[in-house]
Amino acid sequence: MRVAHVFGRSCALVSLFLAGGPAPAMDVAWWVSSEDMQHTMTAQPGLSFGPEAPGADLRIDDATRYQTILGLGASLDHATCYNISQLPPGEQERAVEWIVSPYTGIGMNLMRICIGTPDFTASPWYTYADIPDDLQLEHFSIDKDREYVLPVLKMALEINPDLLFFASPWSPPGWMTSNGQIGGGRFDSTYYAVYARYLAKFIKAYEAEGIPIHAITLQNEPDYNPPTYPTCRWSFRQQAEFIAGHVGPEFARQGIQTRLWCWDHNFEPIGWPRNVLNDPAAAPYIDGTAFHHYAGRPAAMARLSAMFPSKHIYFTEGSTSGVRGAIEIIAILRNWARSYNAWVTVIDDTGQPNRGPHRVAPTCIVLDSATKTLLYSYDYCMYGQFMRFIQRDAVRIKSTDFRSVRFANVAFLNPDGSVALVVANSDRTPSTFTIAWRGKSFAAEVPARATATFVWYVEGTGEPVKTAQETNGQPGP
Repeated sequence: MRVAHVFGRSCALVSLFLAGGPAPAMDVAWWVSSEDMQHTMTAQPGLSFGPEAPGADLRIDDATRYQTILGLGASLDHATCYNISQLPPGEQERAVEWIVSPYTGIGMNLMRICIGTPDFTASPWYTYADIPDDLQLEHFSIDKDREYVLPVLKMALEINPDLLFFASPWSPPGWMTSNGQIGGGRFDSTYYAVYARYLAKFIKAYEAEGIPIHAITLQNEPDYNPPTYPTCRWSFRQQAEFIAGHVGPEFARQGIQTRLWCWDHNFEPIGWPRNVLNDPAAAPYIDGTAFHHYAGRPAAMARLSAMFPSKHIYFTEGSTSGVRGAIEIIAILRNWARSYNAWVTVIDDTGQPNRGPHRVAPTCIVLDSATKTLLYSYDYCMYGQFMRFIQRDAVRIKSTDFRSVRFANVAFLNPDGSVALVVANSDRTPSTFTIAWRGKSFAAEVPARATATFVWYVEGTGEPVKTAQETNGQPGP
């Protein structure tokens, strides 16, 4: 396992620090990952607060709060699970541990899984009800997931019992679409009721395997349906009708607590999810809206949040790369997303398995197809700079917006009373930042093209600030 000795050392220091308050001489602990891999979640010498410096570059205000975090992670899609399954058994467990463990990994705690096959898979495309016109779903089966998907999901949940899964279908069974195919068609509204029962059966079947489903999206990228891989187009009216009249009531009837996220497509066109949320019959069943990043800008999420402040925002698909990728994640989190999920966690060095038309850049973990070893890239460490330190139920707090393409930051107050600040420097030279908080400050030099995470504790018992006022539904600064 490459970079194991480096990452393992960093993790030990992370665990020691987060187990309690910092030592008296170390007010602030921090870790750095740089694109040149000279720093790979590497612990830096501790920093101390001093009197507040005039003209601080970055001010933290933990009395102004925004959204809470559900989780940060990637996907345990079919390609990822297949590639992990190609490792020797002991190495499979270690690979999953390095992905989801909050102690010896980077702590991904929210993972996307697929309802049937996506385009990235080693298997022929399938759904769970591929026998035509099976209106009673008598032949429904998740058995094909048993080959390599379910074993990896169970392994991940055993390593991190706090792991949450949300699931997305790339296509309903082909016989429910306008062209009778898994790909290229439109959903046939005739099958609303049976498709609602199909999704309920998936949730129940996975629960029977010991895998609870926290949420589902109703269709991956419903405004896009090329015929070259599993896709299905839905109109916003169809999704609203399906939620209001079928899947929402069906889940309620069966006592299914799984949440419904609408849309699951790009930042734009924002009118599509707005129209679904505006439907008074559908809205009560909807927990929030899911976004991808292939069109539009993250600010669209903040606009939708302001329109519907009681509905959550989730970012469900979009890998990023390099320090520029860290800046993009920061923008996503600053625009009200309660989650960030990369897409495809482990691909091999030939870009496989991939039965679809989309080429994939190297993922944060790459399988060497010849040696069956895993290579861990800068992006793996960059993701860790967020996922290892921002806890579930952390609340985003106000921090100075650099409004720069070269630098970015985002700050959170964790449930254990720690403040986690992530700073990205995409400049070609090191940059020194003065960071002010509660009338005191510290300075740190962040290396060129690097991401840094700073952690310190609120004074006292480690409890979160009690006097902070929470804001809802307005775009963050």
